[in-house]
Amino acid sequence: MKFKYLPLAPALLVLSGCVIDTSHGGAVQYSSESVEMDDSEVVRLDLRMGAGELRVTDGAPKLMRADFAYSVPSWKPQVRYSRSGKQATLIIEQPGRNHGTLGSTKYSWDLQLNKKVPVDLVLNFGAGQARLDLGSLDLRGVEIHMGVGQLDVDLRGAPRHSYNVSINGGIGEATVRVSADAGIYAEAHGGIGEIKVRGLRQEDGHWESPSYDRAANKIRFDIQGGIGQVNVIAD
Repeated sequence: MKFKYLPLAPALLVLSGCVIDTSHGGAVQYSSESVEMDDSEVVRLDLRMGAGELRVTDGAPKLMRADFAYSVPSWKPQVRYSRSGKQATLIIEQPGRNHGTLGSTKYSWDLQLNKKVPVDLVLNFGAGQARLDLGSLDLRGVEIHMGVGQLDVDLRGAPRHSYNVSINGGIGEATVRVSADAGIYAEAHGGIGEIKVRGLRQEDGHWESPSYDRAANKIRFDIQGGIGQVNVIAD
């Protein structure tokens, strides 16, 4: 896997906290994990990927199905599920600390979630490419910490509850898509980079969708820009 930003790697890695491992690893290995549904009222999904390719979507008949590919055996993802009363936590984590992906190193997660289960999603994403198709899920909250690379988040769909989205942008580009007719309120604060908003009207220090006041369920964004670019698109 080769990323566009690799020529700037020494400077970027100091800022992102990511460490490059220049070993190419071995043959690509594949594994799958699934988690059964129970009567938990909400599941906190905690994703911790150091570097690689991530895809999250719906379609799982169980709580979660994950397909993994990795060429460094010690990076086999760890999956842990626990409950406390009616609250559950599902953690998927890339082991170790050296998570660079130079050369032919392969590392990818393809996760499918059950769209009927209430989910509170937390993502810590160090480097690479991530696509999150979340609009059909029963979201209760989204929190994203992005390092180096490209992140695409699709929240288009009718929200079943009001919820908050927090995005801390890093070195790279993050694009968030929302439905133009959804109740959207967004505050954005730039760092060194740039924040672009399209399809929302700008008010005093924030952006709103035209339907915000009358929407039954609202999505509130708190966006902190980093050295890269954050885009919010309502269409």
